[in-house]
Amino acid sequence: MSAVDGRGLASGPGDEPSAEQLVDEARRWWQTDIIDIRPGEIALRGYPIEQLVGNVGFVDTIWLMLRGELPSRAQAALLESALVASVDHGPQAPSIAIARMATTCGAPVNGAMASAINVLDDIHGGPGEQCMELYLEVDAELAQGQGLEDAVRVVLQRRRDAGVTYIPGFGHRFHPLDPRTPRLLSLVDAAAVDGTVSGRFATIGRAVEAAISAGKPRTVPMNVDGVTAVIYCELGFTPALGRGVFILARSVGILAHASEQMVQGGRIKGPLPKSIGYTYTGPARRQVPVDGDERRSTS
Repeated sequence: MSAVDGRGLASGPGDEPSAEQLVDEARRWWQTDIIDIRPGEIALRGYPIEQLVGNVGFVDTIWLMLRGELPSRAQAALLESALVASVDHGPQAPSIAIARMATTCGAPVNGAMASAINVLDDIHGGPGEQCMELYLEVDAELAQGQGLEDAVRVVLQRRRDAGVTYIPGFGHRFHPLDPRTPRLLSLVDAAAVDGTVSGRFATIGRAVEAAISAGKPRTVPMNVDGVTAVIYCELGFTPALGRGVFILARSVGILAHASEQMVQGGRIKGPLPKSIGYTYTGPARRQVPVDGDERRSTS
């Protein structure tokens, strides 16, 4: 008697899969709950595309694709507020600068966007995801019966013990107070009042801000990464999806800057005008030894 392997194919001695089995394996090679396409038909998560078009917004569609169901209007509005806040932060942001420089090197719009998106990693692009992880860790301590201040203290100390000195989502190298934070927090508070979200992650975020500011001459305020992390946690997104939707939002700014630079023109523009230059820190000018001179090795 032949066995059946993990692919559903006969695996006994001398057995060869039938044509029907091979076709079935091919059909099951990729499996998705996201989209169903047949001749003349397209459905996203079961909804016919012709019914979605004109009736469902782009932010609703993002939620549907990622979460499997359509959001309420209030959920979509809160998600949209976080996306709008993250669209752009000027050409001094590395991702934006890279997109603009890439266009001056002849890259088409897809190349410029890809170059920019590829740098949205742990340092530039990742703090929102990392802040979500911090909030969720505090929330887990709360679930174990810790009080809020104690839970925050335990989580922050855990990071210090691990040698972590940077707390993502707080402070800003440019803004004394990130202008996006108060507005977004007010929207979260309103959403908590009407029952759209619980509000517990807004409470956690404010408690983290208070803890890291304690004993300092001024508050270390929550920045856009910290407040959008609040929103994404409140809405039930995973940290990885939090980074992903940030990249979606920032892609709009990247596209706008790449397009603008293409219109402005320019050729091989680096990060600074050539008149400013850079700082050289190597050896002073020196002569190459000629034959017969002693050459000193640094090895």
